[in-house]
Amino acid sequence: QVQLVESGGGLVQPGGSLRLSCAASGSIFRIIAMGWYRQAPGKQRDLVAFITPGGAANYVDSVKGRFTISRDNARNTMFLQMNDLKPEDTAVYYCNVFPKRDDFWGQGTQVTVSS
Repeated sequence: QVQLVESGGGLVQPGGSLRLSCAASGSIFRIIAMGWYRQAPGKQRDLVAFITPGGAANYVDSVKGRFTISRDNARNTMFLQMNDLKPEDTAVYYCNVFPKRDDFWGQGTQVTVSS
């Protein structure tokens, strides 16, 4: 079983930056792919980016060039650096394994981009 705790969200103006963190329990973290997902109001929860155990990163087109996913396997922690934030990035952000497992969702962290 894996427990995931997201943090780092907040209110930021358009063009601003935030860094999200995902702390994971369990010894399997370092051998599994991990992902960041987000859910905007009234929309489904979608993948934003994922990273392999070795650090290879993949992004959806809407965040390419603005977001950077990374991980620290020694600390069982994953990050999402978000730059040049836009109002359409407003959502609750979640981490999970990739592909996601419905029994691993945490509480998420709210990101609001607004002037």
